Amino acid sequence: MSMKLSDYAKQQGVRYETAWRWFRDGKIQGRRVGAHTILIDEPARTASPVQATTVVYTRVSSAENKANLDSQAERLVAYCAARGYQVSKVVKEIGSGVNDNRPKFLALLADPNVGRIVIEHQDRGTRFGFRYIETLLTAYGREIEVVNHAENGTEDLLSDLTSIMYSFCARLYGQRRAKRKTERIIQELEAQDATG
Repeated sequence: MSMKLSDYAKQQGVRYETAWRWFRDGKIQGRRVGAHTILIDEPARTASPVQATTVVYTRVSSAENKANLDSQAERLVAYCAARGYQVSKVVKEIGSGVNDNRPKFLALLADPNVGRIVIEHQDRGTRFGFRYIETLLTAYGREIEVVNHAENGTEDLLSDLTSIMYSFCARLYGQRRAKRKTERIIQELEAQDATG
């Protein structure tokens, strides 16, 4: 089965230029048809659907970091191509890693046709309880693959702490006051850290 390079790029969730580089560098197989058309030859899937279906999942905490979603997706799709995985879908989501109510991630976890979820860092999936998710997926013949196993930096840990405090403040004080209350607590912690 063949498809145009532009359609292939859309399916993989990458820019056309990235797909063109992959074709040029021989990472994906295809052929030129005329002066301006490249057809990509998709390999036939021989594995079972669960084993063959790979989905890339990208996440950022806030809309301010939205540009990072595309670069995250490109890195992960390139990683999958290098490993020989056929990516069926790229999912991009904005939401805190502490939030356990991210609809797109939950849909991937619930979909039995997704055999492999590829994420850049463990915390892109979840900040807490990653081993539970990994164990449950493995029990059903599925997997979540982490590309980079580097430890969380100080900024990430502070971001987690802020998210947790905001969540609890929102429950205690309501949505309007939660942000102010969280900021006040952070200021007090920073002041204590500076003096102590």
